[in-house]
Amino acid sequence: MLYQSTRNKNYTATGPEAILQGIAPDGGLYMISDFSDIKLDWKELLELDTIPMAAKILQALLPDFSPEEMDELAKKAYCGKFETDDLTPLAQVGDRYILELFRGPTSAFKDVALSMLPQLMTASRKKTGMKEDIVILTATSGDTGKAALEGFHDVEGIKIMVFFPNNGVSAVQQAQMVTQTGNNVAVAAINGNFDDAQTGVKKTFAAAAENSTALNGSVLSSANSINIGRLAPQVVYYFKSYADLVREEVIKVGDKVSFVVPTGNFGDILAGYFAKKLGLPVEKLICASNENKVLTDFLNEGIYDRQRPFYKTTSPSMDILVSSNLERLLFMMSDCDSELVASLMKQLNEEGKYRVPAEMLTKIQAEFGAGFCDDQKTAVAIRKVWEKYGYLMDTHTAVAWAVSEEYKKTAKEPVIVLSTASPFKFPHAVLSALGETPAENEFDCLTQLSEISNLPIPKNLSGLKDAKVLHDTVIDKEELIDFALNKAGQAKW
Repeated sequence: MLYQSTRNKNYTATGPEAILQGIAPDGGLYMISDFSDIKLDWKELLELDTIPMAAKILQALLPDFSPEEMDELAKKAYCGKFETDDLTPLAQVGDRYILELFRGPTSAFKDVALSMLPQLMTASRKKTGMKEDIVILTATSGDTGKAALEGFHDVEGIKIMVFFPNNGVSAVQQAQMVTQTGNNVAVAAINGNFDDAQTGVKKTFAAAAENSTALNGSVLSSANSINIGRLAPQVVYYFKSYADLVREEVIKVGDKVSFVVPTGNFGDILAGYFAKKLGLPVEKLICASNENKVLTDFLNEGIYDRQRPFYKTTSPSMDILVSSNLERLLFMMSDCDSELVASLMKQLNEEGKYRVPAEMLTKIQAEFGAGFCDDQKTAVAIRKVWEKYGYLMDTHTAVAWAVSEEYKKTAKEPVIVLSTASPFKFPHAVLSALGETPAENEFDCLTQLSEISNLPIPKNLSGLKDAKVLHDTVIDKEELIDFALNKAGQAKW
């Protein structure tokens, strides 16, 4: 099976090639052109434990790897690294279900994919015979950075460079990144927002393509969800949560469920649509946005307009105005019309907005719903769920919960809310939502939140306060390309 660029059908790659490249030469994203070519018995998956289920799904999406190879890669990625054997537990909270995606080594949903991507990338290097070192460039709005660093540190033949918005992530998230050990890692804060970081990374790929000698024999790749190897593992937990409901006899095989997904870059919810295309009975995928509601507006109106105020919110991982993975949805909903997608992306780049054809919007709205929630309603949701059910949510999960309130009024099917991070990653905001006065130091807030909730601080967060800062670089957004190319070209870091 070949993946093709969303912007040019002539750019194709095998699964391993797409994983290694990260992004297509024309700036497009590698994408499956026909899901009907994928052979997968989704009902059979429901009988499997999580890791074998992951191997089956990933092997179907990346058939260049044999079943035996993928089984081994999945075991290496997940065994012993998560708090629970099933990786992503499903909890009933009132009349809904919360899918806990934060039980991994960095307490964020990105762990599911970024535990697997290093295995896929290492295996892809061997499969393609690549000898060059890979330099991974990653922009992060908070969680991807640490999860990627954790997954790739000290991996042979691969270096990783992470850029995050200065003063645009929580203190806990920043500490997770700047204290990262490893002789193959680099971390830099940029004076700008996530969109500036993401744009800079994409432009670095383009600049490297024009001047490959700058890399000194290395090649660039990505750990963001623009990389199909990062997106594919996220499909697994949609099947996993459905299987849990079947096992608990909440539903029967074939019954439909709906998912409410807090997302800024559209990757997490797009993985849910992949699951549906593979056969999972999904009624609706509800996109939950914070005050930066560019996705909500697009899904409701068909106009994507990034020319709007940018808000720093209490759910910073969703503070995004340019959602890269939406490009893949446009490709799918246009019947793989790469010329149309290229035209829309050109409009976004040059004019700051685009409008999709009416017939495409109709197709999108048949599959997706959308809503948004500001910081005040986010706080209300955290406190309400804690007081009523004794369940503690982080700010991103609370956005999804608040959005699910309206959808649940008319939904007849079970509704699953995706929980993307531990509340301990945003302790100041969570404490404030609970009506407490947070300590001035966010690391003291961890202890405060633990005492109030009677929940343990995740082990990966408990020692951050005293961890040594190893990365203190701060650059202007205009410096990102030169910084990245210069760093990538260095033999040793």
